Amino acid sequence: MDGVVDLGDIVVRRALETESDALAEIDTVAAGGDGERRASIRRWCGRGRALVAEDSSGLLGYCVLEYTFFEQGFVTMLMVAPPARGRGVGRRLLDATAASCTTPKLFTSTNVSNQPMQRLLHRAGWSPAGLLHGLDEGDPELFYLHRPRNGPAYP
Repeated sequence: MDGVVDLGDIVVRRALETESDALAEIDTVAAGGDGERRASIRRWCGRGRALVAEDSSGLLGYCVLEYTFFEQGFVTMLMVAPPARGRGVGRRLLDATAASCTTPKLFTSTNVSNQPMQRLLHRAGWSPAGLLHGLDEGDPELFYLHRPRNGPAYP
């Protein structure tokens, strides 16, 4: 496989290192001036950890897979550009990330207040795995588990 998955009009592929600035522009936190997020996006792209979704209009979102959570896969970031939300971009990125995961378990987390992400994870077949208080004051972190069935799709 060449690392590109065509999902209708949306293509999911590994992000290029040179795309970090473009991804920072569609990331609402980075675009809002968060220099730390911009630095993280550069690092993720440089290390080959980010997948992007795009169509003929350009980049629609990105997803980051790392192996720093008890040596299991962890979706560190999922970001869909506001105009692209509700089109299945997040689901496609999650599915492609799960297909590329090389460990038997894949985790992610989101704040209790992030209802859209919780709905997406539920629809995508992820299972609740736990709750952690103390990361964001007054907004606990919900952890989710997915057991990928496929081998790596993005070498």
